[in-house]
Amino acid sequence: MAGVSSVSLAAPNPSWFSPKILLTMFCIINMLTYIDRGTIASNGVNGSSRTCTESGTCTSGSGIQGDFDLSNFEDGVLSSAFMVGLLISSPVFATLAKSFNPFRLIGFGLSVWTFAVIGCGFSFNFWSITVCRMLVGVGEASFISLAAPFIDDNAPAAQKSAWLAIFYMCIPTGYAMGYVYGGLVGSNLNWRYAFWGEAILMFPFAILGFVMKPLQLKGFAPIQSKEAPSDIEKPSCETEDVEVKDGKISMKDECNGKCSSISSRLIGSNYWDHLSRFAKDTRVLLSNKVYVVNALGSIAYNFVLGAYSYWGPKAGYNIYNMTDADLIFGGITIVCGIVGTLAGGYILDFISSTITNAFKLLSVATFLGAIFCFSAFCFKSMYPFLAFFAVGELLVFATQAPVNYINLQCVKPNMRPLSMAIATVALHVFGDVPSSPLVGVLQDYVNNWRETALILTAILFPAAGFWFIGTFLPSVDRFDEETEPDTSATHESSTTPLLEEKTTTEATESIT
Repeated sequence: MAGVSSVSLAAPNPSWFSPKILLTMFCIINMLTYIDRGTIASNGVNGSSRTCTESGTCTSGSGIQGDFDLSNFEDGVLSSAFMVGLLISSPVFATLAKSFNPFRLIGFGLSVWTFAVIGCGFSFNFWSITVCRMLVGVGEASFISLAAPFIDDNAPAAQKSAWLAIFYMCIPTGYAMGYVYGGLVGSNLNWRYAFWGEAILMFPFAILGFVMKPLQLKGFAPIQSKEAPSDIEKPSCETEDVEVKDGKISMKDECNGKCSSISSRLIGSNYWDHLSRFAKDTRVLLSNKVYVVNALGSIAYNFVLGAYSYWGPKAGYNIYNMTDADLIFGGITIVCGIVGTLAGGYILDFISSTITNAFKLLSVATFLGAIFCFSAFCFKSMYPFLAFFAVGELLVFATQAPVNYINLQCVKPNMRPLSMAIATVALHVFGDVPSSPLVGVLQDYVNNWRETALILTAILFPAAGFWFIGTFLPSVDRFDEETEPDTSATHESSTTPLLEEKTTTEATESIT
């Protein structure tokens, strides 16, 4: 084994990069992506359409809806357009994580996100901004499927749910900050400046994804090549300089005169290997009852939350004549999102982080939250509505950490990125992607925001029902299970979470 000792098995970690810095960086990125979603939903950026009275007096619209003369349905489609890119790209990035370094994939995705947001500010009609929103989703996909596994790897064992709660707390906080940010920028400058400001804030993190020394995920082999991702996992005569003595043929001698033919065969082989692996892993996920039931609850839950986040300010303005609907909904969401999400994570850690306990917390919190939110829209006065709605949101947001804890713990370590990606695809395809345009169509038909809100809120009850079913399913925490049989020994020794502070030498000695 002397020849092996010269080969690096794990990428060295930067000395300044602690688990808390990793969590902080991912939280900021997550918050920026959701600030973008809140921004485009704010009255200041989204605006209002052109209206005309029966006497023929017309008022010009404002924001995106006014500038591009969008119907409520088109406006709803615009809110969900980024999901198209996200849904297509999430499984792709999750699969590529087995061949390319995840940190580099995140850097690439955030670069696409930055340029797409800039494009939103320069859009000139409905279709141009729709295409840019799709590209925003492509950029976000790399981060969505890979960030949570990184956090789960590096969180203290007794605080995994709490760390996930801190990360997912950025979703409601980002939405709320987006409402406020979009309202202020759209009212005082122009809605286009709101997108350009987001790009400036995200740009440093996109660069960081390319320049910093990357970490490895649990259950994945380390990527050794310092070349571009396209060179990973294929022997290259120009880039590799491996020479093994003691009678073994060096890679240089073996490859001489054969590079082009070998590379072409490997490219095709790797493509079909990735596709076959993706299909196999997807079948494994869909046969996991715990995973599927959790996904069904998430779909119903996100159907409601997606429409709330987009139509909430507009519904509040029309039902209760809220003159500052962006600020009011933003403030409620920030407070309830932070408190509720953190409470969900800490409560799960307190009662013991198990999949069964997570399902119990999900079903109870969602059921009680549904009662309070439904009751809120029954009040005709604004103040009782705000009080009940705040309690309802507090309970509903307590689900963020438990639902993702289940997605991460019910599968083997090397399945976690794909688990997060498929869960994201499912909850968006059947959840918040169709909810915004469908609620727009419903509102166009009934022309009553209160009735529309009550119908929408009632869907939280089936979500609680699915998660209640999950409490009766047999479940096993598979986080510490070994990787699958066809995985090499290097896969098993590649876990380098920051808490363990493994050096390259220690990783090498462990197999010699």
